[in-house]
Amino acid sequence: MRKVYFVRHAKPNFSVVDDYSRPLTEEGCKDCKKVTEFLSEKSITKVFSSPYKRAVDTVKDFAESLGLNIHIVDDFRERKINNGLWIEDFNAFAKEQWSNFDYKLPEGECLKEVQERNIKALMSVLEENIDGNIAIGCHGTALSTVVNYFNNRFGLAEFDRIKNIMPFVVCLTFEGRDIINIEEFIL
Repeated sequence: MRKVYFVRHAKPNFSVVDDYSRPLTEEGCKDCKKVTEFLSEKSITKVFSSPYKRAVDTVKDFAESLGLNIHIVDDFRERKINNGLWIEDFNAFAKEQWSNFDYKLPEGECLKEVQERNIKALMSVLEENIDGNIAIGCHGTALSTVVNYFNNRFGLAEFDRIKNIMPFVVCLTFEGRDIINIEEFIL
């Protein structure tokens, strides 16, 4: 059995509008130590991350503590909402996306697209890393679509329940490519 620990990033600084370079807040930076503490006894041999700064920074302290490199996987990035404009009513937008996995704004991604690229990336990581446990720095919506893939009861209500929990960890246990267990951890 192998375990994959998806680590949703710590609290970001929302005053930085650019999704790619948005850093963590001071509180978020402190919470990275909780991530390191949590992961330290999990026999993790590889660390991957979305390319977004807040995801990389959330797993960086842990990776450095074990002398591991962080392997950037672009397909673990967060959902693209649109062409960079801020969404005034994010809750209504999320509700629409969770009720229709094909719904998207111009130049954005639907949840189906996010799910497909994240699952493809996960399966590739599993195939290329047959031994040892894995940590992946990720994002709330992207992670939610991964959990939904394995448990279709994970929908809008569950997304709403976790959307403000940062950092947040979901452990997926695999036997080969088959999912055995899904477990959540609030740090």
